[in-house]
Amino acid sequence: MPRILKILIMVVTCVAVGYLSGEVTREGVTTWYPTLEKPVFNPPNWVFAPVWTILYILMGVAAGLVWQRTDEQKETVKKGLTFFGIQLVLNALWSYLFFGLNNPMLALIEIILLLLMIYETYIQFKKVNTLAAWLLMPYLAWVAFATVLNASIWWLNR
Repeated sequence: MPRILKILIMVVTCVAVGYLSGEVTREGVTTWYPTLEKPVFNPPNWVFAPVWTILYILMGVAAGLVWQRTDEQKETVKKGLTFFGIQLVLNALWSYLFFGLNNPMLALIEIILLLLMIYETYIQFKKVNTLAAWLLMPYLAWVAFATVLNASIWWLNR
């Protein structure tokens, strides 16, 4: 399969996960989320959709670049893509826990696991393709920020 097709498949997969997460988030953003006390560094709601769209695209490109190296590094690629899949599931689960269940504490525990899985994905991707690893850095930084934001929201509303 051509490299561009692998990248495209992974980008579409990541954007689809983002879309499904957005569906869970949409109602909570208009009903429950406005009732919460938020820290002063909380970004305006309109920031999240474009940031996540860019991050999902970067994630998909990174995964596609790793996937295309299967012939050269089968086991390392398999391990990296396994961690990638786990973090993608955790990514989607966070929206359900925070916005679907309205549970910032449970979402905080989960986002810490997500952060660790993204970091491990970065480590594994770096063994296969340095560019792919670097493409995950904005995602890692954003989720680190989101972890602090989640913790702050939980603390302010406990």
